[in-house]
Amino acid sequence: METISCKVIGLHCTNCAQTVSRFLENKGMQDVNVSFATGDLSFTLPAGGSAREMLNGINQLGYQVLQPDEAPPKLAFLNTLLFKFIFCAIFTAPLLLHMWVNWAWLHNPYVQLALATPVFLTGLWHFGRSAWRSLVNRMANMDVLITLGAVAAYGYSLTGTLGNMGSDYMFYETAAAIITLVFLGNLLEERSVKQTTTAITALAKMQVTTARLIADDHGGHEHIHIVDNRTLKPGDKVLVNTGDQVPMDGTIYWGSGHINESMITGESEPVAKREKDKAIGGTIMEDGSIKMFITATGKDTILSYIIELVKQAQGNKPPMQKLADRISAIFVPLVLGISICTFLGWLLFGNVSTGGAIMRSIAVLVIACPCAMGLATPAAVMVGLGRAAHNGILIKGANTLEAFKDIKYVVLDKTGTLTTGKLKVGNFHAEGMSEQVFKATVYSLEKYSSHPIARSLSGLWKGEGEVSLQQVREIKGRGMQAKDKEGNEWKLGSYAMATEATTDDSHNIYLLKNGVLAGWVDFSDEIRPDAVQMVQQLKQRGIVPVLLSGDTERKCRELAQQVGITEVFSGQTPEQKLQQIDVLMQKGAVAMVGDGINDAPALAKANIGISLSDATHVAMQSANVILLNSRLSNLPLALGLGKHTYLTIKQNLFWAFLYNIIAIPFAVSGVLSPVTGAGIMALSDIVLAVNSVRLRYKKVN
Repeated sequence: METISCKVIGLHCTNCAQTVSRFLENKGMQDVNVSFATGDLSFTLPAGGSAREMLNGINQLGYQVLQPDEAPPKLAFLNTLLFKFIFCAIFTAPLLLHMWVNWAWLHNPYVQLALATPVFLTGLWHFGRSAWRSLVNRMANMDVLITLGAVAAYGYSLTGTLGNMGSDYMFYETAAAIITLVFLGNLLEERSVKQTTTAITALAKMQVTTARLIADDHGGHEHIHIVDNRTLKPGDKVLVNTGDQVPMDGTIYWGSGHINESMITGESEPVAKREKDKAIGGTIMEDGSIKMFITATGKDTILSYIIELVKQAQGNKPPMQKLADRISAIFVPLVLGISICTFLGWLLFGNVSTGGAIMRSIAVLVIACPCAMGLATPAAVMVGLGRAAHNGILIKGANTLEAFKDIKYVVLDKTGTLTTGKLKVGNFHAEGMSEQVFKATVYSLEKYSSHPIARSLSGLWKGEGEVSLQQVREIKGRGMQAKDKEGNEWKLGSYAMATEATTDDSHNIYLLKNGVLAGWVDFSDEIRPDAVQMVQQLKQRGIVPVLLSGDTERKCRELAQQVGITEVFSGQTPEQKLQQIDVLMQKGAVAMVGDGINDAPALAKANIGISLSDATHVAMQSANVILLNSRLSNLPLALGLGKHTYLTIKQNLFWAFLYNIIAIPFAVSGVLSPVTGAGIMALSDIVLAVNSVRLRYKKVN
């Protein structure tokens, strides 16, 4: 199976996106995600499927498929929704004016025909082609309703004009107003939805800048060249001065300063940077001057990863949207049926003229709004994901955002999660060897591990020498194991690995040689400054915080007491962590927060796995959510965003369904004219977009 990603040009509304989605799903494609806001499309191609055939099919629907790196063609102004609306409005205004002023020339049927025809042809070219293609592919869309309404009003009026049948047949203003108001609605919807993607747009703008490339001549002198940052390659050296944007990801090798990372991580205060620290492309140097090696460019940068992740998540459909899509799929045929019944009912039993029956059936066609149902979820999801990304919370998928509302337990790892993981070596003791040999042996084992303790210790004792080891392997949740040239077996890890060699569980790690205790090391670790606040906020929400760690019971109890956690599971292996997650999931939905390789299985098992940005690569890949700035205080914000995004989706869907449930009977009864119906339909999408944009500003945590 192959995942296909591309862009689709020509999506004028959410109904267009649904048309493409239904086309691919009917062809057997899986995991279909179409974003109306960005035009991004992805789907999984089953074995034996033809990607070219699918993409050609989308082109035949009237849209244009582009490759991900292919620049979209610049749309001529004459083809924009804005021009089409202005053009139609110029001709429609006099037609509507004739209903309020008694100017004889405005009541002339041929004048009305001349005014209505340009509008009708413009609408037929825009909506009619889309309607025809959707009917050919047996996926009737909203444009079918608009086209039928306009054609019925214009055709009835043209018949009356050519047959000189009088004013009772004059409904040119209805045909023109329907098209003009729908153009207005699509234009407003397009602009409103763009407002929901401002966070991702702002991130994308940060990708392109200039860079001060450092070039060395043969005499050892440095020369600075101003270049486009997209021409940089890993290994290039660049200078970043005060006020500059960091051009790409890199490692500082000279200088120091403060970098504003707020747009990437949500960290409001500038972060101090010095030699060996990493700098993220797109961030701003507030003060100072640094030189750095470029380590990642293009799609490999953190900024590109964030943008891609948010785009994928925006296209992902939560369960509520899938329900709305199923209803939308039968909505257009249902409305067509109601419209036909309305016409026949009024004509046969309603004691109204043929024109009156047609107007009521047209009102049914134009007031129905499947777009509102299609927009309800994407608009809220885009705002929720955008606000999360702006605050340094990366959420992999809209279904994850929705799942936050059900969380009952938040399970937290200890080292590197509740604590900083930046350990300081306290006391240590060696038996049967010198201090230097002890340190060299410990370093030689720990350098192969990705655990926070191992990273801290190997960094501190790097210069103490090395011991040649063989068959080095990491035992998840316990420690390291290896053999030396003499055949001695070495083990380094937690008390769980040393239980047969000692009964003293008060130390952090133990070194064993051939099963005999050879030394131990103690560390001091700081609690994250926002850990206590985070635990309190979880309790206020009725969520139970749980400490789940491989460390000793004594140390886990001490930490739990300091941060306010009462439910503690200590001395847990990765397998036992999985079992505990299973037990908790039987009681309620579980979010797991961890950072080590031994947390990866639990992160994958939990309803929501949450990883910190300085976590291991495996842990980040296993997680559904990544806290970019490693701030635990963002966890309640993520929970709040999930809850309020779900609430916004429910409000939007309620409005969308209520609108159609109320509006269609009014149209059937003749209370609403087609013109009024078209205007109300145009406004319905705007209500949903505005309600969704509120999510960007409202208090959620």
